[in-house]
Amino acid sequence: MSGLYGRLMPGSSSSRHVSRRAALALGLGAATSVTLAGPRAAAAAAAAAVGGERLGRSGVQVASGAPRLPKLAAQAWLVADHDSGDVLASYAAHRALPPASTLKMLFADTVLPKFGRTSVHRVTAADLAGIPYGSSLVGVQAGTSYTVEQLWQGVFLRSGNDAVHVLASMNGGVDETVRQMQARAKDLQANDTHVVSPDGFDHKGQVSSAYDLTLFARAGLKNDDFRGYCATKTADFPAGSKKTFQIQNTDRLLTGQGVAAYQGLIGVKNGYTSHAGNTFTGAATRGGRTLLVTVMHPKSGYEAVYEETAALLDWGFAAAGKADPVGTLVTPLSEQPKGAAAKRRAGAAGAGAAGAPVAATATSHMDDWAFGGSAAIAVLAGGGLLALRRRERERPSGRRRRQG
Repeated sequence: MSGLYGRLMPGSSSSRHVSRRAALALGLGAATSVTLAGPRAAAAAAAAAVGGERLGRSGVQVASGAPRLPKLAAQAWLVADHDSGDVLASYAAHRALPPASTLKMLFADTVLPKFGRTSVHRVTAADLAGIPYGSSLVGVQAGTSYTVEQLWQGVFLRSGNDAVHVLASMNGGVDETVRQMQARAKDLQANDTHVVSPDGFDHKGQVSSAYDLTLFARAGLKNDDFRGYCATKTADFPAGSKKTFQIQNTDRLLTGQGVAAYQGLIGVKNGYTSHAGNTFTGAATRGGRTLLVTVMHPKSGYEAVYEETAALLDWGFAAAGKADPVGTLVTPLSEQPKGAAAKRRAGAAGAGAAGAPVAATATSHMDDWAFGGSAAIAVLAGGGLLALRRRERERPSGRRRRQG
């Protein structure tokens, strides 16, 4: 055993240089925290979960009496009503996972409103610098001019990282775009998301969650251009020298390629990388109701992400109006009544001062350790020290050892 706790273990040569009281207090705290840190951390994380306590719990969350859910293999999923924001069911809603190209929804939420769709940009080699090897590409060429609309078609239809990097370059560069995307995620209260690159490629530390991806889709669908691009099945794309070639949307539930097209589907975005596996957020409308479904990382088959999304959409339309919500899709901070965000921050600060756990996100295992490992050891070790002090006071004064 290494580290401070190892040096304090009874019998070690270095333990003679540490007070018995400190050693026992830390030993008791650490030992007790092993038993209690997990449940306490889990309870604290659930209580702090954005969208409601149930969305921070482990296991499937669905109202009793709701229709039976389909059999699913995904590592995380969520079904929500687009208009009301009600979350009808979820599993590991806040689990932080690699998002693949579904992160491009946040990219579009951030950058799409900044440029008119008819604006023209002549692409340079610098615009295309830094595209990760192995990226999906739509075929953007340096020296060719593209409208902003065509670039966004390249993003939404072909998930083209070349089109993403051109738009990011127009927006001030990749680093500036990443900063803006992270700020937009914060405004949406997508606290599980950490952006490293705007393209969603496999970068260390780049994560999101089923809950956050659903927030991105809901926010994006409020924009008519976003909604139009994600619903486009085919488009003509410049090939240079005034020639074009046709591109097709890789959303299989929209096009029906490989799986049955889903009735009423209106988008939104699929993704795949070797590390992230398959991810998908889909939206569909039936009978005047629009549902959002996010599925992340099914364990088998390329088509599984579409099949499970379709099954959850079917379930959601059957359950809507019959199942009580288990949580909610929160409103962006910028859309809340004036002063509401400040009041919430003040309340959180007060809770923290009173000893209640306050967390920006309720998802990562690292957060669980931060609370369960550090806080629990500190609190329980303090309890062990108080107990030891009481025992020391009860002993005859001649048996008490000097500490120093």
